[in-house]
Amino acid sequence: MIDARGVFDRLGPMLAEHALLTSDPVLAVRSPARSEIAGNHTDHEGGRVIAGALDRSIECLAVANDGLVARVFSEGHKPVEIALDELDPRPEERVTSAALVRGMAAQLVGTGRTPAGFDLVMASDIPAGGGLSSSAAYELALCRALEALWPGRPIDAVEAAQMAQRVEQDWFGKPCGLMDQLAVSMGGLAYMDFAADVPQTQSLSLDFVDHGFMLCLTDVGCDHSAYTNEYAAVPAEMRAVAQALGGERLADVREESLYLRLEELRAHLGDRMVLRALHYWQEMELVDARWEALCAGDLGRFLLLTERSGASSAMFLQNVSVGGSVRQDAMVALALSTRLLHGRGATRIHGGGFGGSIQAFVPVEELDAYRMSMDRLLGDGACKAYRISTEGAQAQWL
Repeated sequence: MIDARGVFDRLGPMLAEHALLTSDPVLAVRSPARSEIAGNHTDHEGGRVIAGALDRSIECLAVANDGLVARVFSEGHKPVEIALDELDPRPEERVTSAALVRGMAAQLVGTGRTPAGFDLVMASDIPAGGGLSSSAAYELALCRALEALWPGRPIDAVEAAQMAQRVEQDWFGKPCGLMDQLAVSMGGLAYMDFAADVPQTQSLSLDFVDHGFMLCLTDVGCDHSAYTNEYAAVPAEMRAVAQALGGERLADVREESLYLRLEELRAHLGDRMVLRALHYWQEMELVDARWEALCAGDLGRFLLLTERSGASSAMFLQNVSVGGSVRQDAMVALALSTRLLHGRGATRIHGGGFGGSIQAFVPVEELDAYRMSMDRLLGDGACKAYRISTEGAQAQWL
């Protein structure tokens, strides 16, 4: 359960700073970051992934106000204020926090709730732009806050994630799969299958530290938000292959059908699209094999398969560097990490790619040396160690 009193102790001064302390009930909210453990760009194609919530989070306090306005005060950012009587997407708000607030309000109204004014203060220790899905954490924090503030039926983890995905796609303007939002919503370590409209999930209680490894994520020094177009091209190109083969997503078609028309598709769509489709099927096999290894406690096999996944992303999916770019921040970081580990762990591109962060599983006894070396090469604080958080996004009244 969320430590509501602890959240109040940390954020109460922000309420006081904005003159929001009242005698009304105060709601505490916590929403974690996430890490993609397996399944690089497979979720949006109806594929399978493994994801884990992390021990970094957005924390919030919320109170009702007397108007029909939402005010969000986020530490280190300009306040956001929107009227709650008009919740349709606004083009001028795309890729802004205001779009997320407006969109999530619209989603909760869609459950039969009546909008009412609220004030919310939040702080985050999730590194922004580092590929840990701070946007999904923000969306799910808003979802759980409004679920509690506006009376209505309970919203389960899957529905909450689907709401957040719609907000990111239709209000914020970024195409995305469902993995980020579902990992944040569920918490823990989870296997997810997106073949059906309602994803199927399994959970596993596992701490990598118990097996002698620490999960590390290194900010490569390049904000992945600058590569939204490159990111968007990945699902678009995968789906172009699927549609050429008679489906909507790659999950809808058989790999063998691509081989039967390989030269035709290469000529019509280009090699990059074909290679990205081939990555999908390769990665699907690796997701299942890595989940089996984790369930068996076989970290050696898990790490070997992680290396294979990273190679597939770099060679076939091609989401590590941008063609024609002078800088290749993620590729340089991967090369440095691989050299430091010398086969004693595993490293791969993390999340959407094109910047953001890389992921490494580092022997616990080598953690300090690894972090110091990565920080020396990429900047102080670039490399951080994480644990899996058992709790997903949630809210609790004080």
